[in-house]
Order: sequence, then C-alpha cells, then structure tokens
Amino acid sequence: MVFSSMTFLWIFLPIVFVLSLIVRNIKAINIILLVFSLLFYAWGEPAYLLILLASVFMNWGLGLMMERYEEHKKEVLVLSLIGNIGIIGYFKYCNFLLGTIDSILPITLPRYDISLPIGISFFTFQAMSYIIDLYRGQYKAQKSLINLALYISFFPQLIAGPIVKYKDIEEQILDRNVCLEKRATGFRRFIYGLGKKVIISNVLAQVVDTIYAMDLAQISGAMAWLAAICYMLEIYYDFSGYSDMAIGLGRMFGFEFLENFNYPYVSASIKEFWRRWHISLSSWFRDYLYIPLGGNRKGIHRTYLNLIIVFAVTGLWHGASWTFVIWGLYHGFFLIIERMGFGKILSRSRILGTIYSLIVVVIGWVFFRADSIHFALAFIKRMVLFFNYGASGAILGTILSVKTVIILVIGIIAAGPFQKLFEIKGLKTISAKWKNSSIEAIYLFIILLYCILLLANDTYNPFIYFRF
Repeated sequence: MVFSSMTFLWIFLPIVFVLSLIVRNIKAINIILLVFSLLFYAWGEPAYLLILLASVFMNWGLGLMMERYEEHKKEVLVLSLIGNIGIIGYFKYCNFLLGTIDSILPITLPRYDISLPIGISFFTFQAMSYIIDLYRGQYKAQKSLINLALYISFFPQLIAGPIVKYKDIEEQILDRNVCLEKRATGFRRFIYGLGKKVIISNVLAQVVDTIYAMDLAQISGAMAWLAAICYMLEIYYDFSGYSDMAIGLGRMFGFEFLENFNYPYVSASIKEFWRRWHISLSSWFRDYLYIPLGGNRKGIHRTYLNLIIVFAVTGLWHGASWTFVIWGLYHGFFLIIERMGFGKILSRSRILGTIYSLIVVVIGWVFFRADSIHFALAFIKRMVLFFNYGASGAILGTILSVKTVIILVIGIIAAGPFQKLFEIKGLKTISAKWKNSSIEAIYLFIILLYCILLLANDTYNPFIYFRF
C-alpha cells in the first residue's frame, strides 16, 4: 500500500485516524498504530511481514541482551550487525553479488528467485541505529516489544523514509500531546507531499519514461536534456513528497520527525547539496559509517578514502546495480575535489556555485536512472555534445503537452524557497492574511490550475494520477 492509493486515502487513513481520536490511552493508541502499521506493510505481500517481524524480534532481543550482559555488549553489537546486514544483504544484494562474481571469474553461479521486501533498507537502518546508539549508551533498552515494534514498523516512514533514529522519538512513543493545531499542520503537510507526488512527479515521470524507453539512436541532445531535467525534478518531488507525507502523517498522530529535504537544488556546492538532500540518510551514514571509519581525523588521504567508501555504500544502498555505485562514487569524487580547494573557489560566487552544482547533479541523475553504465555514458554524451545530434522537434511535440510544460515550469519554480517571495515589500499584506500559510496558497493554485487543465481535455480523468 502506498500513500497515494485510493485504498490508503479513502479507507486506511480515515479509519486509523478516527480510532486515534476516539482512544485516549497512549498505550492503546500505540497498539492500534502498530496493528495498522503491520496491516499496511502486509497489504501488498503478506509474506514480507514475516521478514519485518523477524527484524523486530531480533533487535528487541539483542537490545535486552546488550543491556543485561554489559561485559559482552560488543559481541552483541557485532551479532546484531551480522544479523541486520545479513537480512538486507540476502534479499537486496545476493544476485547482484553473484552476477558481479560471474563477470570477474570464468564461472557461472546460480541465481535465486528472491523478491525484494518493500522498505527493507529503511526499517533495517532504523533497527541498526537503535542497537548502535544503545551500545553507545545514549539510552536504555526498550523493554516493551510493542513500543520497539512501533518504532521500527510505524507506517508513515516504513516504506520510503525518512530514516528516524530511536533517540529522536523515544519520549514521543511513551508520551506525546496531540492538539488540534498539530493535527491540522500534519494534514496540510501531507497534502503538500501528495501534491508533489501526484501532480508534479508523476506527470514528469511520463516524459522521462517515454524518452528512456526509446532507442538510443532516436534520442537527440535536446531530448536527453529534457529527460535529465525532468528526472531531476521527478525524483526530488517523489522523494521529498513521500517525506512530506510521512512527516505530516506523523504529526497527525503526535510524532515529530526531523526534516528530510531542504531545497537541495539551490545548493552552491555538492557538499551543501548533501546537507540538504535526504538529510536523514546522509546523517545516518555520517554518524554510523563515516565517523566510525575515522572521518576527517586521520589525515587528508584517509579522509578521501572514507568519503569514497561512504559514497560507494550510499549508491549501493539505493539499489543493487553498478549504476547506483557509480552515481555514489561520482558524488564522492566532487566532494573530494571541493575539499582539495575547489570549494574555496566556489564560495566566491554563489550563482556560479549553484550553476556548477546543478550541472553536476543533473548529470549524476542520468547514472541513477539508466539501466546500464553503457546507456548512461551514451546519454551523457548526447547532453555534452548537444549540437552533434539532430533536432527532434516533431518527436518532442508528441512528448510535451501544454499541461506537461506548465507542470515543468511550476516544478522548477517550486524547487526553490519560493515562499520568500511573500517577504518582498508590498506583498507583506498578502503574507499577513495567510499568516504562515503562504505555501498553501501556492499549492492550492497549482492544484486548481492542474484540475482546470485536465478538465479541459475530455480524454483525461482528474483522478487518474492517484492510481499509483
């Protein structure tokens, strides 16, 4: 089940929300949220629920064991890392590893029919952070299986993040205040995310999918740039949209999750980009991989090596393919270049720094989206050697509609902190009337414009994009 499905919007969410209003006891509400979270996860494939439950029981038991046998907590930590990495390694990377070995050695290894459980990367990383921070003495072990299970499997952040650390919501699980204002802000935040996903991301995805499905010889430089820019926006509005929906849903039930995206495309360096993009993931790798490896404390060359390792793993975390690994290493390379002195040059002009960052990021997304490294390199070649490839006006005309162009323009504008427009002198009156709701006004306008465009064309159903 996904947040943008009709089942979730019209059945699942109303039921669990009404129950949370009726029931006042915090322990009873936690049980309700846990039951619905497990139902949410089991909706698509019930067998996956066993994997999630196995992770919950394993980490709950190891946490209690670590606290009880203080003198052996390091061994328990190692055991938990083996267990958690083993779960994600088998389901996500087994066939990838076998295929890589096949390509290196003159042997043929068998492949296994392994289905990837949805959200396994997110709930496994949350479970690992719980055990690691427990080992570091940041809190006591959670003795309640229900409370720990709720932390790991809470449906708002279960399948698409953000990655929530136990220390950030430990007290909220035990005691939280849900006022009407908090629920209202949660609903608004959820609507923002839903709008990002179904109005912007899904529409731009159609352009991207169409171009990437074409024969490479048919793709011109203009089409390559169009697909790259659309995908850059598609993935941002997809990822940040889900994060907004998760944060909003959390507030509806009294939880406060940390922000996960902060206008990454206004960054003036790749270093800044990773401080703004998928913040929960980048902070996770910083706290649990980069710093334990030594961070920047063991000399410049060791720092560079640590960055390479972290970003190779970051790429691999996103998917079991060498295109993801290359994407991660690509970003790691530019971070190293910036540390070597290029960052000081970028700091002299934010405009030039932003242009540089956008070019680096948009090219990097080609590796992320492509099915193979060969296709990605050929695609990038068309972008770089723009004028060497023929025009494609006729084909572009069949791909781009008025609706798509308007959504593309809106996506570009809204990718920046556009609410600051309301701080301009002369618009303060409007801002005051909306109080802290200037973003709502813009989103309502976007939704209204989108519906008008759809209704103007009888071939479109205004609700079709909610069927995801």
